Amino acid sequence: GASFSFTIYDIRPLKRRLDALVQIQYAATHHHSSEPVAQIPVSSRPQQPSSATADPLQLSGPASFFLHHFIRLYDLSVLPQRSPSPTTPLSIALLQPNMSNLAPKPSVSPPIPNETSNLSDYTVDSNTTFYDTPNSVPTPGSPVHHRVGYRRVASFNDQETAYHGLEDPGKRAATIQGQGLGIKNLKPLPASSPGESILFGSPPSNSALLSPPFARSPPSQTSYRQIEDPIREGHGDWQDDGPATENYQPFTADLETESLRKNTRVPTVQSFEPQEPWCKTKRKLHHGKGNWLAISVLALSVYSTLLSGLWLGVGIAKPRFGHRITNNGSLPPATASLVSAAIAKTIELSFVTVFVTFLGQVLSRRALVKKSKGITIAEMSFRSWIMQPGTLITHWETVRYAALTFLGLISLLCAVTAMLYTTASDALVAPKLKMGALEQKMLYGKVASDFASNTYIKSKCKTPISEDVDLEHSGSTCVALEHNGQAYHNYMQYLSNWTTSRARGIGSDQLSQRPIPLGMLYDNTTTTTIEGSWIHMENMTETSQRYSLDDYQRIVMNVTMAMPHAGVFGATRDPINNIMQPQDLNGLGEYIVEASVPSPVTNVLCATMRKEDLAPMVYTDWPGSNGTASNLTGWPSGFDIPLWPSYMNSTPVDDLFEFGEKYNRRHPVFSKYPIEYNTVLNHSGWFTDSIYILATAETGGFAMCAMKASLTTNCSTQYRASLSGGSMNTHCEDRENSLAYGKSYDNATDGVIKKDWSAVAADWAQALSLNAGITDGAASNARLLSQLIPTSQALDPSLPSIAEALAVLSGSTLLLSSRDTPFIHFWNYSTTVSFLEEPQYQAFPATLQTRDYASGGTAKWQGIFYVVLFLIFATNVFCLIYFCVRHGLVTDFIEPQNLFTLSLNSPPSQAMDGACGGGPEGDQLIMNWHIKMDQEREHFYIQNGIGPPRIT
Repeated sequence: GASFSFTIYDIRPLKRRLDALVQIQYAATHHHSSEPVAQIPVSSRPQQPSSATADPLQLSGPASFFLHHFIRLYDLSVLPQRSPSPTTPLSIALLQPNMSNLAPKPSVSPPIPNETSNLSDYTVDSNTTFYDTPNSVPTPGSPVHHRVGYRRVASFNDQETAYHGLEDPGKRAATIQGQGLGIKNLKPLPASSPGESILFGSPPSNSALLSPPFARSPPSQTSYRQIEDPIREGHGDWQDDGPATENYQPFTADLETESLRKNTRVPTVQSFEPQEPWCKTKRKLHHGKGNWLAISVLALSVYSTLLSGLWLGVGIAKPRFGHRITNNGSLPPATASLVSAAIAKTIELSFVTVFVTFLGQVLSRRALVKKSKGITIAEMSFRSWIMQPGTLITHWETVRYAALTFLGLISLLCAVTAMLYTTASDALVAPKLKMGALEQKMLYGKVASDFASNTYIKSKCKTPISEDVDLEHSGSTCVALEHNGQAYHNYMQYLSNWTTSRARGIGSDQLSQRPIPLGMLYDNTTTTTIEGSWIHMENMTETSQRYSLDDYQRIVMNVTMAMPHAGVFGATRDPINNIMQPQDLNGLGEYIVEASVPSPVTNVLCATMRKEDLAPMVYTDWPGSNGTASNLTGWPSGFDIPLWPSYMNSTPVDDLFEFGEKYNRRHPVFSKYPIEYNTVLNHSGWFTDSIYILATAETGGFAMCAMKASLTTNCSTQYRASLSGGSMNTHCEDRENSLAYGKSYDNATDGVIKKDWSAVAADWAQALSLNAGITDGAASNARLLSQLIPTSQALDPSLPSIAEALAVLSGSTLLLSSRDTPFIHFWNYSTTVSFLEEPQYQAFPATLQTRDYASGGTAKWQGIFYVVLFLIFATNVFCLIYFCVRHGLVTDFIEPQNLFTLSLNSPPSQAMDGACGGGPEGDQLIMNWHIKMDQEREHFYIQNGIGPPRIT
């Protein structure tokens, strides 16, 4: 390898360091480089004792590397004369030590210079030029980092011997206690005596050979200040700026010579004995009831108890808020939900605060009591269970050891209930839309007309053609259009349902299982769908056979359709009943009303007829008519029809249709026989209560239908309202229906015929072209009705009968006839008028079920949250009693800041061996700890239950 040699002239003081050259020669021998090692000539000239001079030295290759280590090894200070650059040689001053200054001096610690040597701050390459300059000054070095209370023990090679006044190597080794980089808690060092140096290489302050500050003993105390200019003052964030605690010495080390050490063993920490001065408590352990902390905790406890009790009561009572929570009410729905959530959150937070305080008081008092069992780390985690429920999973070991204790079980329950409290509040207390229970209530509706008052119906029909323009026909024209529109709308919906039923193959010959009649009320934004019912159902086959003849199998169809009372719709929206409408709750409201009122009914009786059966009822078959009738457009005016009370001739179907003097009813008289697919109408009979329709089928057979209306007592009217509209239906012939009108009025007669309806029906029939056959008009409606005439004595599962079709078509007349009419089965006002100029309120019994904002759960399983509400309330009551009974509070040592301070000022324990890095585990979690006090020093500390504390 490469060789390295020195020619030294008149540098006798350096002879004592020739042992270092051995290390340099060794390093040079092991340096792998093909470049030759430069010879270092030094001019021989007289030397002065107090100075050091040398000729400029040109170094190249590895020589600069070796000289660098040589200078660092002997603590030779350097200073650049100019800023180094890649092309400019680095000029440094190589200072020779003044050996005369190494004489022993008085025992005074030398001041620490502000600069230290650190060649690593500069780059030394093959072009570096070293100058032996007398005026050179030390280089500003980097500040030494110290750990408070410790210092680094200086490292040195085991081949070095004592010099510069250092005692013998044995004594030195005893002082340093080992070689290499080590950590030790050192005792205060005495002042240096003459002829003694604590660390090697520590020259006097006026020596040109400056030793780094980290190799010196520090002053007795050290403080720290933050460095504002780390580039100027050092690389670290903190530096030595004054006195520190005298019990410890700075922690220093020489990293540059670490590669030259052979023994790198690091001594372990030997003791952590408490050092004076002791932590004397400044505040009292106990806080009276007048203390702000005690007052605030008690106030939070009272608040949490009262509010949690109120919340539990509200959840149990399930109050309905009605108009208080509406768009126009005192509290809008969105605000109500927000307020409820905010109050529930404050209850939860106050409960957590109160219960954590309670835990802290219980555990702290137990730890302070001498004869108690103390507390464990697992019990200290109760606080985390409450405030951070996730620790029940992440730190399950504490749950394992502490959950089965009484306080642990209570803490675990409270942790779970506190975590679920807002959920329980939202489920059981927070206002939410829900259907309430049925309420028995008397509702009021306006009555202005008797049932089926045609005059009143015409007066309420809305048309721009007033009576001033068309006095005689204004109202009838408007009503005809209304009949036409509503009847055909209902009829088409009914036929559509039949089409669906037929396509699915679910038709039936039982009337109860066939499509129900439909209707519509108020065709606008408040559209209400009407569903009627088939009532008084008869067996068609049996009825047909009863009225059949030996030579003729008559087909008889008798259907009765009930529709809801239209006046209920107006009553539910009348402000007098104070029913909250859907729009009051942003369209989310809903209510159901079932009214005990009579329902209007249409009965349609149809029978197939032979021509001879119809002869007494067809004018063209009467004697003297010659089989023809002229000027039928004015029928029946101008025709010689007997006047009432003549019952005219009897017919083969008098008992079927109840004609004759026996039944006090005249049979109808038709103008002529209609041709195929046509119908004719009889609707102008004197003192009649029915209208009659005669239709001719494709086969030439005839069918005559009688239609009349009445009120039934076997039904009630149900109305359901929502934002999308409403639906109204009948609830009929149900023995369990307590709201059937007949059960509210025991003396009510069922099925009393309303004769006024025949006038309404006449206008309806004319509007639907049911009399177009008088002129062979071949109306479409008449054609379809003719096609629905049954051909057998049983209902066709795939088609409605003509009787069912006519009933559905007439449903609109029942709705118009019951609008603004009494809610009882008779007209209880003046008999001289059929309607009132000023409507009057009339009461009727009903049940009301409203969907509005209310407390309480929406599902049965949510009742489990009552446990959460109850436990929170019960725990709040217990904590309130505890705080009232206890005279103030003690310091809560379970709080992190208090526990940290207490632990920091307590002696270490072998029981926690191995827990400093990864935390306690196993038996360490259940070891008992007590909080004790040194009475003499007024110092609190924590100690495990085994053995007394070590106090020095």
